[in-house]
Amino acid sequence: MKYCNTLIAVKDMEQSLKFYKDLFDQEVAVDLGWCKTLTCGLTLQEHFDKVAGFLPDTMKYRSNTMELYFETENFDEFIALLDKYPEVERLHEPKTYSWLQRGIHIFDPNGHLVEVSESMYSVACKQFEQGKSVEETAELIMHPLNVVQGWYEEYQS
Repeated sequence: MKYCNTLIAVKDMEQSLKFYKDLFDQEVAVDLGWCKTLTCGLTLQEHFDKVAGFLPDTMKYRSNTMELYFETENFDEFIALLDKYPEVERLHEPKTYSWLQRGIHIFDPNGHLVEVSESMYSVACKQFEQGKSVEETAELIMHPLNVVQGWYEEYQS
């Protein structure tokens, strides 16, 4: 068995496509009309209640029990882009977590929680640029030493 993708229920396909295209540079890879898979593998599906067999009034579009997670190499650039879309609801403003990664949580047009954070590779590289050792960086960003060592080798090349 293999995991294939994540599917989210959407109320308005065009509004959802615009959100994921404009903010995440996604295009439609597979188009079934009512069900579209984006280039990142995320699938958007209208009429999910009918397909899955739920009563329409049981559909819940705003949950705090899961999120879609995206990483970017240029967090500041993403925030500048997001600022051009004031209609996108933010759970909070950008913040820095204790492992030094900057991130923000926003809601898509259907209330699905989306996190966008700078990649942990970028976070590690900032530490390397400041002269931190692999060991110091691993401790600061709370990642396994072998992972940070791999990033350091990539950073050096």
